[in-house]
Amino acid sequence: MVIMAIIAIAQISFGQSRYGTKTGKISFYSDSPLEKIEADNKQVACVLDAGTGKIEFAALIQAFQFEKALMQEHFNENYMESTKFPKAIFKGSLINPSEVKFGTAGVYKCNVAGDLTIHGVTNPAKTNAVIEVKADGSIIATADFYVSCSDYKIEIPSLVKDNISNRIQVKVNASMKSL
Repeated sequence: MVIMAIIAIAQISFGQSRYGTKTGKISFYSDSPLEKIEADNKQVACVLDAGTGKIEFAALIQAFQFEKALMQEHFNENYMESTKFPKAIFKGSLINPSEVKFGTAGVYKCNVAGDLTIHGVTNPAKTNAVIEVKADGSIIATADFYVSCSDYKIEIPSLVKDNISNRIQVKVNASMKSL
């Protein structure tokens, strides 16, 4: 009986240290003199282990939605080659996980570092993030950073180089619940 109680407590403790969602949001925005390009993906999977600080995001490239259908088609076929490279993935860690009090409601600034894979290319990535711990125990993780198309071998044809910026702003927002 005591062994069963210890196993149950261990499972509860472990479950409370992991948070996740399948409905996180990643938005990107590119501004150039001729055209603004923006898209949203509201089907982003994310898991955060509060005990270790490890965090992972995965986004299907084809789930990015654009205002213009033609822009979405070009994004998937010509730039991101989404059938060949279907996902963007970030695997990393909170650099200062002990500064986030997951058991106490509040807003905590932290740093995140890891590897970002886009278009089949993996590069180290580091950014500032904010983790908001809600009174109900859920958390919201947000980050805002930039990526360069050239760093991920995303080619911009010379014909439209003036329309598309090499520098893309990326915003992440993930509301997560305990797993």
